[in-house]
Amino acid sequence: MNASAAVVAGYMRKAERALGEARLLLSQQATEGACSRAYYAMHDAAHAALLATGHETPDAIIKTHHSLIAEFGKRLVRGGQIDAAHGRAFNKVQDIRLLADYSAEPPPLDATQGAVEQAEAFVAAIRSMIVARPA
Repeated sequence: MNASAAVVAGYMRKAERALGEARLLLSQQATEGACSRAYYAMHDAAHAALLATGHETPDAIIKTHHSLIAEFGKRLVRGGQIDAAHGRAFNKVQDIRLLADYSAEPPPLDATQGAVEQAEAFVAAIRSMIVARPA
């Protein structure tokens, strides 16, 4: 496994851990934490996807949330490698995370459930895309 493939695998493991934490927090109705961890599952999977496709390199990781979401949309969604629904979900879950992190009220349970489900679908799509890529 080359260094880039190792970094891709590391980001996917990190995404899977965040997704597991989101599920656990959701089961406890801890909506703020569940929304945050669902977003970070998507965030880490997006890094893995951009790295796997050569749009990001291990020595030049995208630093801001806005830039990561924009590059994901530009390179992978508009590039036809990922369904547009996943790009919209990434933006939507980011918005829910911002509310969870910065507003006085926790997100509703149904919105949190939706965020976790969207994160599950997003991570699965990235996993499938990476597995299907030629080595």
